[in-house]
Amino acid sequence: MQIIAQCPRCGNSWRLDATAADRRIRCLKCRKLFKIPKLEEVPKAAETIKHAKGSIYVDEAGKTYG
Repeated sequence: MQIIAQCPRCGNSWRLDATAADRRIRCLKCRKLFKIPKLEEVPKAAETIKHAKGSIYVDEAGKTYG
């Protein structure tokens, strides 16, 4: 499973491995530090992605969508 994270400051986005969930990461472009939410915080999206073998999208507010 992959997570697509988007920086809340500059909007840069990139794909991360699921191991990035519940961690703070630094934007590769502007260097802002922000948190990727736990997969358990978004059970419906995580379950949908698990069955679809797709991606979870994380918006600038930290909400995820599948």
